[in-house]
Amino acid sequence: MNILYLGNLDNNNVIKYLNYNFTTKCLDRLININDIKNVDWIVSYGYKFILKSNIINNSLNPIINLHISYLPYNKGAHPNYWSFINKTPKGVSIHKIEEGIDTGQIFIQKRVGYTQNDTLYSFYKKLKFEIEKLFIENFKKIIDGEITPFIQKGKGSFHRKSELPENIDWNINVNKL
Repeated sequence: MNILYLGNLDNNNVIKYLNYNFTTKCLDRLININDIKNVDWIVSYGYKFILKSNIINNSLNPIINLHISYLPYNKGAHPNYWSFINKTPKGVSIHKIEEGIDTGQIFIQKRVGYTQNDTLYSFYKKLKFEIEKLFIENFKKIIDGEITPFIQKGKGSFHRKSELPENIDWNINVNKL
């Protein structure tokens, strides 16, 4: 099975899992229609580009996105930060990519709790750990059709990268936000 991984190429458990179990090509650039030829599944994790409709519509299977928010809350950029500012549920979601940003049906999600000692940075690391673990535990079930995706419930929220205030102290205790 051929997998196209889109996103940050830093050493992470998703890439390790995919490379060990599948034939995997990793890209962190804007892709085109030729990049998806002979690809069975596309996995996006921390990918900074919006996929064009021709990629979404011509993908052999649904494109899977890993997002560190409890959708429908905090779609878009910096979901960890906004979950504390807006006092919304915290967690991770694995969903289908559709033409809207982080609007696709959800395969699986998990709430993630924080402690009195967590900072924005330490909680980000928790979310990263949880989304990678959730993916590794469930990817085979998703591609085998054992998990039925469901429509996101509620309006939720969306934030652009440009909305993030300058000079955020990522080491601030989350209870002070």
